[in-house]
Amino acid sequence: MAKSSAEAEYRAMSATTSELEWIVHLLHDFHVSPPLPITMHCDNKAAMHIAANPVFHERTKHLRIDCHYTRDKILEGFLHTAYVPSKNQLADLLTKPLGVLQHNLLTSRLGLMDSTPMPP
Repeated sequence: MAKSSAEAEYRAMSATTSELEWIVHLLHDFHVSPPLPITMHCDNKAAMHIAANPVFHERTKHLRIDCHYTRDKILEGFLHTAYVPSKNQLADLLTKPLGVLQHNLLTSRLGLMDSTPMPP
């Protein structure tokens, strides 16, 4: 159970990092080498600071060691984090109630278009 949104985001980053590493190993089996570091977008600056800065550890000592997997991969050069503002977060379409303008902005970025009604 996460005690904060930053911790929840950080745990999600750790799980995603594991999946990314698995995919990279799979690609290597097919003799495909993806360019590194891989960019992971995140809309939580606190989670990004925890991942990037080992000095931040004093405030995060309640996190289990396996959650610091993301930070280890950043230090190895496997992963890079990039901030994405919440207003540009495409996942919000599926997770939050949005106003018409924000909904239209995000659906246009996905390439979704209005469909014409089917005739009866």
